[in-house]
Order: sequence, then structure tokens, then C-alpha cells
Amino acid sequence: MALIVQKFGGTSVGSVERIGQVADKVKKFREAGHDIVVVVSAMSGETNRLIELAKQVMPQPDPRELDAIISTGEQVTIGLLSMALIQRGVPAVSFTGNQVRILTDSAHTKARILEIDDQRLRGELAAGRVVVVAGFQGVDEQGNITTLGRGGSDTTGVALAAALKADECQIYTDVDGVYTTDPRVVARAQRLEKITFEEMLEMASLGSKVLQIRSVEFAGKYNVPLRVLHSFQEGPGTLITIDEEESMEQPIISGIAFNRDEAKLTIRGVPDTPGVAFKILGPISAANVEVDMIVQNVAHDNTTDFTFTVHRNDYDKALGVLKQTADAMGAREVSGDTDIAKVSIVGVGMRSHAGVASRMFEALAKENINIQMISTSEIKVSVVVEEKYLELAVRALHTAFDLDAPVRQAE
Repeated sequence: MALIVQKFGGTSVGSVERIGQVADKVKKFREAGHDIVVVVSAMSGETNRLIELAKQVMPQPDPRELDAIISTGEQVTIGLLSMALIQRGVPAVSFTGNQVRILTDSAHTKARILEIDDQRLRGELAAGRVVVVAGFQGVDEQGNITTLGRGGSDTTGVALAAALKADECQIYTDVDGVYTTDPRVVARAQRLEKITFEEMLEMASLGSKVLQIRSVEFAGKYNVPLRVLHSFQEGPGTLITIDEEESMEQPIISGIAFNRDEAKLTIRGVPDTPGVAFKILGPISAANVEVDMIVQNVAHDNTTDFTFTVHRNDYDKALGVLKQTADAMGAREVSGDTDIAKVSIVGVGMRSHAGVASRMFEALAKENINIQMISTSEIKVSVVVEEKYLELAVRALHTAFDLDAPVRQAE
């Protein structure tokens, strides 16, 4: 029998009826003899409601007090789920982050977990109880309630699994696993049975919304096997693991990620001198704008053209900063483009197969899709294309790398 940590998100516990369905699911695992720790989010929409309440009182809410307010959403859910389990004859007990002693730093609304005291949890499990823990929250050294930021409940689940050395951390959500790409874009996308932490991290950072990046990083660091499952449908889901065995059986590419929230900025005619990249990107970083892809071209007249991408929400801020930099450096011109998107192929199989990038470029060329920028790592290749070609590009690459599900024959 196994020790399993199960995490249920806001939609999974969005009503009393759904909380009852979660209790039924937990009861089945408990009856199979497993020790269960359940981590839950606030009911869907509740955190946003609490934030809006706070803003009605204080337009820019005090971070400490905001954490005290929004942490209550999860406290409601743990109490309801624990009662639903008890009602079904399953001994259960609820704990807040403070009661577990999930110790964090003091960065309110975006705290990071420092350590977890697992003794109380182990004692309750040994007594035969299901432990229901509030996700998304912890407590700092001074006893202040803290919250972990967006996706914090996923991080709580993985952190508890790491502290307890659980056999598996199961993340229940509104999809039945990790797919080769978004099924809404490619109808023949397939659910992956297994994917590595590395691949999942790339997929998450490149636009896949199934899991939060922090939780995948945490799981990879502590080698916690993660499984993504559907809250209300039976199935094996997708296992995320460090295991790269059977690579001979696996496809070269595991999935195709994409991101529409990109914008491109270019500064032209900058004197090509040492430190030019820092002079351009330093002020961008100082404005708290994250840079993604970068391309630099040196011209024959000893000037350089420098292009980089940022999140579309940061475009106007970055453009203003870049224009100031251009004036200071005597650059010829600054331009920008918000009608772009990033498409990426991801797979550990790239390490042992040559020609993957050229195969990608060939597939895009056949569809007359122009590539504006290219970025590579050991297990991914990303390109920037016009946004209007995004879905065509994803479908073409999905087919080119043999990721399409077989067509079902009529019975």
C-alpha cells in the first residue's frame, strides 16, 4: 500500500456537490489501503472574490492583510471536505498551513516554502485519518500567514509529497493528462502516458497551462513522481518522472507548446561595442520586464541590430524604455510587433537524434510560414512566427513529427 498526496484545484471543489464527488474518490483510495493526504484550493472564483473585497477597502491592499484574507478560501474547503469524508465514514482531519507548520519566507502574496514539519501529519496518518491540508498558504517565522502566489496549491501538494517521501503526488484537474499539444488546436493530439520533468518544465515554461512551473521544478528537485489526472473521469493520466528509460521506444518529440502572449522589439543601428547587450537589456531588466528570446546581428558598418521578445503585457513599458535607450546610444531606429507567437517542439529524444531542427524548418517552409527568430536548448527548439500562422504551424509540426493519433476505423 502507498502513501499518496492528492491535490484538487478550484474547479474540482467548486460546489458542495463536487466536494462530495472528491470525497467519494478519496474514500476509494482509502478503502484500497492507501494513506492519503489531500491538498485543496479554494472553491473556484473564491480567491478572486476575496481580492475584490479587499480592493473595495484599499485599492492597493496591504500584502500582509491581503494574505490573511485570501487564505480563508482554502480554510473553507478543507473543513467542507473533511466533513464530507467523516459523513462517509472516513476518519479525516483538516489543517491550515500554519497547523501543519509549512514554514515560508516573509514575501507576502508570493512566499516560498523553506521547510515543512511532517511530524503532525505522520501522526494523523498513523492514527488512520485522511489529512486534508489547505493549499496555497504557509506561515513565516513571525507567525504571519503567507500565500504562495498563483499555482500555490500545486506547489503545496508537491512540497508535502517531498517532505513525506510519498510514493506519488496526484494533481487532479479539468484535463485527463498532458497532451502532445492543445487538443483544441489539434484534434488528433494524444495524451502522453509518461513525460520527464525536463520535458514538462519546458512545456510549462513555453505555454502549456496544465501545471505550474514552480510545482514541476519542486517535483524534479526532490524526485517526486507527479501524475496529472481528471477530477471526474477515470483514467491513468500522465506520469511525470525523472525516468528516461525506454527512450528507444519514445518519439523524438514529446510535445508542441505555443504561446500567443509574445511581443517583439528591435533596436537598429547601435554602435557595436563591448557591453552593448547590457546597455540595451539592463534598463529593460531594471523596469522589471522579463526578456525571452534574443537575436543580435552585426552589420558591415560596425553597427548592430538587436531583437528580443517580451510578454505582450510588458510591450508598452519595454518600448518606452527602449526608445530612451536608443536616444542615449544614438541608435538609428526602434520598432516593435505584437502580432507574433512562439511555437516550440520539446523532447529528450533530441539529444540522440540529428536533424530535428531542420525537420521543423522544412515542415514550416512547406506551409510558407516565415520564421522570424530561433532559440534552441538541449531538448527544445522555439521559433517566432506571425500570430495568424500559429495554429497552422502547430498542426504542421504535430503531423511532421508523427504525433497525430491514429484515425479510428469505422466499426
